Amino acid sequence: MRTEKIKLEDFTTGYPLEQIASPETILFVDIETTGFTAKNSYLYLIGTAYFEDGFWYVKQWFCEKYEEEKAILEAFFSFASSYKYLIHFNGNNFDLPYLMQKCAQYQLPYSFDTYEGIDLYKRISPYKFFLNVPNCKQKTLEAFMGINRQDTYNGGELISIYHCYVKNPDERNYQLLLLHNSDDMKGMLQLLPLLAYYDLFNEPLRAKKVQANSYQDYHGNNRHELLMKLELPSSLPKPVSTFSNGCYFNAEDKDGILKVPLYDEEMKYFYSNYKDYYYLPVEDVAIHKSVATFVDKAHRTQASAANCYTRKFSTYLPQWDILVEPFFKRDYKSKELFFELTDERKQDRELFARYASYILNKMANTY
Repeated sequence: MRTEKIKLEDFTTGYPLEQIASPETILFVDIETTGFTAKNSYLYLIGTAYFEDGFWYVKQWFCEKYEEEKAILEAFFSFASSYKYLIHFNGNNFDLPYLMQKCAQYQLPYSFDTYEGIDLYKRISPYKFFLNVPNCKQKTLEAFMGINRQDTYNGGELISIYHCYVKNPDERNYQLLLLHNSDDMKGMLQLLPLLAYYDLFNEPLRAKKVQANSYQDYHGNNRHELLMKLELPSSLPKPVSTFSNGCYFNAEDKDGILKVPLYDEEMKYFYSNYKDYYYLPVEDVAIHKSVATFVDKAHRTQASAANCYTRKFSTYLPQWDILVEPFFKRDYKSKELFFELTDERKQDRELFARYASYILNKMANTY
């Protein structure tokens, strides 16, 4: 077994890791294997990255022989025992289960039960449409971030190189195998700023300014929109913009602008307890039975779920679930929901912050 330790000089992650935990308690991990299943392949390298005395380091344990798997597992878990958090890239699907299967194979007592885990892939991949990338593979995201790797191989190509090394140890091949893993570790650290996109959807926003805006659409029709200027929870590493569900979002650094259509029209509020109401066909409105005794029986009918409503002309904002009540609809069968933009709500910055988060998550789930 060979062990390597590399000090990353003048290296910063570009993301406030303190928002997760103290950097000294976090261990990054990535493994290299000759296959996908622990039973039918070999674990030949375990790489880690960690913060110590103001610097980032990469530490690696390498099997010079197939029989050294147990040794590097023991060395890794001994080293990892002083950490509380594990950060990895798609490790929930591969690295961690693979390591557990190898531990079972050698009857080693280790587990990851005592660690808090963060899978960068799982945190970033739900929002790939914001990044406009074809997939969320590590190298794809590194290209998006402008990260340059020295390593030119993929994991599959290195399998044959490792087998060659075991048969005929060669320093050049050894360095190639370590370089791929160390670039993965450094790349993982450099991808941390992408967590700002996760924060965008999962941490509170602040509505700095909210105003109504008028504009003409492509066809020359007058339109109204709500314009919200937002303060984001973390600085985005790259600007983003997207359009979905009639809403537009643009953001750069810690500033975001969200535009949501306003609807000035008559809508209906439907009473749920329609059995307690009469419907007045001439007035096209439902009134409670307790106040309907003055209405001639010829001009009233028992209300149904479809006609038990009151009508109101006002300004409305869209919602796709019941975020704000009371909610309005254009008609009974309509799936579109709205809430009224009242004078009181116009002053409620907390409501608009929640509404902005709601809209952004709906935009994300559209893709």
